[in-house]
Amino acid sequence: MDIKVLGTGCTKCKKLEELTRKIVEEKGIDATITKIEDIVEIMKFNVMSTPALVIDGEVVLKGKLPKQKELEALLVK
Repeated sequence: MDIKVLGTGCTKCKKLEELTRKIVEEKGIDATITKIEDIVEIMKFNVMSTPALVIDGEVVLKGKLPKQKELEALLVK
């Protein structure tokens, strides 16, 4: 699984990355996690509000920090 956390470095963006890494580790998910902070790269995903989460090339979340259970549901599909 290829996971990208999109965010310019704000508190919510950092928290999404932290929570994503925690869930991936706890659930034993085979994934590569990349943090993208460059606004030009973020805009290539057609994302205008961060934080955002991209899983295997698909934007599955944008503009909010999800609750842990919601994020787990996205990652454990």
